[in-house]
Amino acid sequence: VQLQASGGGLVQAGGSLRLSCAASGRSFSSYAMGWFRQAPGKEREFVASIRWSDDSSWYGDSAKGRFTISRDNAKNTVYLQMNNLKHEDTGVYSCAAGPVQYLERATEYDFWGQGTLVTVSS
Repeated sequence: VQLQASGGGLVQAGGSLRLSCAASGRSFSSYAMGWFRQAPGKEREFVASIRWSDDSSWYGDSAKGRFTISRDNAKNTVYLQMNNLKHEDTGVYSCAAGPVQYLERATEYDFWGQGTLVTVSS
């Protein structure tokens, strides 16, 4: 299984970025795909997750109202649209996949991609 995250970069506060996570190597129909982030000196934080089976999604408190997670079945890719970015959104964003019951728990995800760095200048 491979998860390839991309789309990070430098953006000014108030700007937008779209992250992508391309998945390959198995069927993900029974899986959830999630985004987590980690800022320097801080613990990893749940951002958002989506289930392949029914397209249901969940968001961490910091993402609600600003971020949108979506998926493209044909491309086996999950997206994280991030709007109205704030300096505190800076961090390494990683995508993960797994047969997850508790979507906010990083330990429930079996597969992880490399991170992509998001830097929001204030």
